[in-house]
Amino acid sequence: MSKTVAEVIVETLQEAGVKHCWGVPGDTLNYVTDAIRRSGIDWVHVRHEEVGGFAAGAEALLADRLTACAGSCGPGSLHFINGLFESHRNRAPVVLIASQITSEERDFDFPQEVDFEQVYRACSVFCSEIRSPVQARRKTAMACQAALAKRGVAVLIVPVDISKAPAPNEPAFAVHHARPVLRPSEAELDRIAAILNEGSRIAIYGGSGCQGSHDEIVALADRLKAPVAHTSRAKDFIEYDNPHNVGMTGMLGNAGGYHTLKSCDTLLLLGCDFAWRQFYPDQARIVQVDIDPTHLGRRHPVELGVVGDIKATVAALLPRVKTRTERGFLDDCVARHARAMETLEKRATVHAGKIHPQYLAHLIDKHAADDAIFTADAGSPTVWLLRHVQVNGRRRTLISLTHGTMANAMPQALGAKRAFPDRQVISMSGDGGLSMLMGDLLTAIQEKIPIKIALFNNGALGFVELEMKVEGLLNAYTDLVNPDFARVAEAIGFHARRVETADDLDGAVQDWLAHPGPALLDVVTSRMELVMPPFVGAEQAFGTALYSAKAILGGRAGDVWDLVTENL
Repeated sequence: MSKTVAEVIVETLQEAGVKHCWGVPGDTLNYVTDAIRRSGIDWVHVRHEEVGGFAAGAEALLADRLTACAGSCGPGSLHFINGLFESHRNRAPVVLIASQITSEERDFDFPQEVDFEQVYRACSVFCSEIRSPVQARRKTAMACQAALAKRGVAVLIVPVDISKAPAPNEPAFAVHHARPVLRPSEAELDRIAAILNEGSRIAIYGGSGCQGSHDEIVALADRLKAPVAHTSRAKDFIEYDNPHNVGMTGMLGNAGGYHTLKSCDTLLLLGCDFAWRQFYPDQARIVQVDIDPTHLGRRHPVELGVVGDIKATVAALLPRVKTRTERGFLDDCVARHARAMETLEKRATVHAGKIHPQYLAHLIDKHAADDAIFTADAGSPTVWLLRHVQVNGRRRTLISLTHGTMANAMPQALGAKRAFPDRQVISMSGDGGLSMLMGDLLTAIQEKIPIKIALFNNGALGFVELEMKVEGLLNAYTDLVNPDFARVAEAIGFHARRVETADDLDGAVQDWLAHPGPALLDVVTSRMELVMPPFVGAEQAFGTALYSAKAILGGRAGDVWDLVTENL
């Protein structure tokens, strides 16, 4: 008996390394899900497709393997888009099987008809429809190849009449897992070395492209006596076991990282595509190394841009640079970073009054496993993770900054835990983020995915409020009328507890992490906690003062008092 197109698609996905397919079954997808049922791929049934997009991306990124998701026609496959936008911007290799209405009804405004090629073009490296059964294996292989090689989302559109049709014999198209090693030319390496050797205040700024290059970067920094700053996505790869580490710059950074970049005279960008131009040095010679040639010089002008893998490039560069002995700039930057972190840690303690969110993050860091995986919702939970969770070369962190979406943490935790069932996976969720996709708490129960959710419950869209106040605006429409999340979670099947006082928190965190199944800790944190940037300019100070004046005149003096007393 000949195979159907759906069976060929699933067979090709499995041969390409797909372990899980995330989605919601339905109508035009039925032949695909039936083929998955009889395959070696596990189906993970989510309650909302957006969650499937987040989860598939987390699994693909952290496990470094192709992962699939699949949806029914129209709204079904359309619902994936935000989760897949996040995954695409994280450069996670994901394939979406977007099933489509029958071909004969296309272009007649048939119910649930959606032009997926138009919709997904902006967030994919490949988007194409299988228009004939003879294309099934070839196009599926092309989609997988594009997702792996270009590091992003591939969308394969499959009309239902095509998916159930017999598949003719095709040539043996297959997916190839190419791992090329790229490095600049000898002449380019010599030019980089010459620029670095002429510098006196040399700094290194590393991004996510530094994965797997820790030892080479530390060795280069030691030879140059250069402080090493990093982006948020490079925290896992650069921060640990690095005496040259000065943390991050940007709005979420610290004084050490900020000072390093603003005061250096020579800057080496390694696998870094940091977008905020105001944090680059005003007067410095800049060299950029990136695997993607389109990234060179697109954020800030650079003197020299070259293409290469960071590990191979730095290894080739090491023997070309002079060993320096002068370490005044390095020591100053490292000391500034140490003072900044000491100041931040003072907030991560028990104080009279409400629970500081930093204290919750500190306790999670203290009691979490040495190889735990952490996710965090965009907004203040991301800040607390970046500032108060320590990495060690085995822990991993996953946040949404490139896309900057709410509601990412819990779904990404589902994907991480399914990818690594033997590792502890912790979602640092905001109350606004969790409540957006709270229905998929049911997925953790139904699919037996024992994630741990710490809920930073401040009763507001806290980061949005902060943005308003810095602009001199009165906060508006940011209040959240929340349920007792612990009772909701318990009704779903979670082990859950609510904590409202700091004295109860340490024991509660330990109990929560020790529970073998899905567990949620609902922690009521201070609403007025400020996220302090590394440098407060006159504009931000004026905006906050203007907010305070407007609040007092508008009858909100109590809010201003709480803001001052909670933070000062």
